[in-house]
Amino acid sequence: MSLPVKQTLADHMAQIRQDFPVLAQEINGHPLVYLDSAASAQKPRQVVEQESQFTLHHYAAVHRGIHTLSAEATARMERVRQQAADFIHAASAEEIVFVKGTTEAINLIANSFGRKFIQPGDNIVITGMEHHANIVPWFMLAETLNFEIRVIPVNTEGELVLTDLATLIDSRTRLLSFTHISNVLGTLNPVQSLIQQAREISQQCGGNLAVLVDGAQGITHQIVDVQTLDCDFYVFSGHKLYGPTGIGILYGKKALLEQLPPWEGGGAMIAEVSLTHGITYAGVPWRFEAGTPNISGIIGLGAAFDYLNQLGLDNIFAYEAEMMAYANQRLAEVDGLQLYGPSTREGVIAFNLGHHHAYDVGSFLDQYGIAIRTGHHCALPLMEHYAVPAMCRASVALYTTKEEIDSLVNGLQRIKKLLG
Repeated sequence: MSLPVKQTLADHMAQIRQDFPVLAQEINGHPLVYLDSAASAQKPRQVVEQESQFTLHHYAAVHRGIHTLSAEATARMERVRQQAADFIHAASAEEIVFVKGTTEAINLIANSFGRKFIQPGDNIVITGMEHHANIVPWFMLAETLNFEIRVIPVNTEGELVLTDLATLIDSRTRLLSFTHISNVLGTLNPVQSLIQQAREISQQCGGNLAVLVDGAQGITHQIVDVQTLDCDFYVFSGHKLYGPTGIGILYGKKALLEQLPPWEGGGAMIAEVSLTHGITYAGVPWRFEAGTPNISGIIGLGAAFDYLNQLGLDNIFAYEAEMMAYANQRLAEVDGLQLYGPSTREGVIAFNLGHHHAYDVGSFLDQYGIAIRTGHHCALPLMEHYAVPAMCRASVALYTTKEEIDSLVNGLQRIKKLLG
């Protein structure tokens, strides 16, 4: 649906929530309150129906098929590639690689860019607030390539400490890899200025670093223009963007992608294969898409782009900001609640309630149909930073309501009343 002029998402929330049938159900005899969209957003019926219709009536393997269904499926897949490019303002659809998700995208970069450009004695820079997907692949690679991993620290408020950036980046720094928005703290990092500052430091000492931005959370709460950001890579997952699981996007500057070798070998990523003369790889982006892709998932992702564009990203983000402000206000009323991260958060709020373990809080809330995320959130270095074993995390989405936030607050106050 497209919103009439001067109307907001709130004016049409009842209709919007009807697009998400899962939200109408009950859990343990209570209306579902879904506050776990940062882990995986619910899918509107438009996405599910497009994916289903394609699978039931239009499915065929893509690439080089001469029959009609194959040609049409290939054309539809490539249209979604262009949609993705438009969504993040990439210069060309050829800068868009289909992957399973953010994790695979980062592993692809580690095993392609990393193995080509990182040498023993080099270093890369990450931050102390990264998801494990932007930590583990680099440590795995460092075990074989013997390079150093340097870390931008996080302060008590959950913001990056950038005052010593010049001491972390030198002529042998090959990559800066960091998150757009923290999946735990909701910290919106200064992406554009950080990239610019890092490049200037690198150039001053004769280096030439590349920049990877983990946009798994950023893509859902910010308008992304990769050309303005000037990142070399930007990665995100479809399932956090109201699309299917098992599909995501790796953006890379075309000139850089053309220098990179494939990570996986097989069909679709070759131009020629000869047992005597060797292999010639396909051009970008196809050389990075070995095997049969998640075609129906790609179609579903295209439907998610359509759905978000129809609602309007500005409308969505303005509504989410309103919900976050309301959540901060209401949660402040809960005695003994410890909030983590900056006062201004994007999309997520991490907290603990007094002496109660996060798992116990989450289990108690679930009895009243309230779904939040509990645990280390694939960010154990952050848990160590705050000296806690786990945190609770509530997250908002375009379908979140003030009544759901009230339910969360009431549930937390019930814990205090019953359990102390």
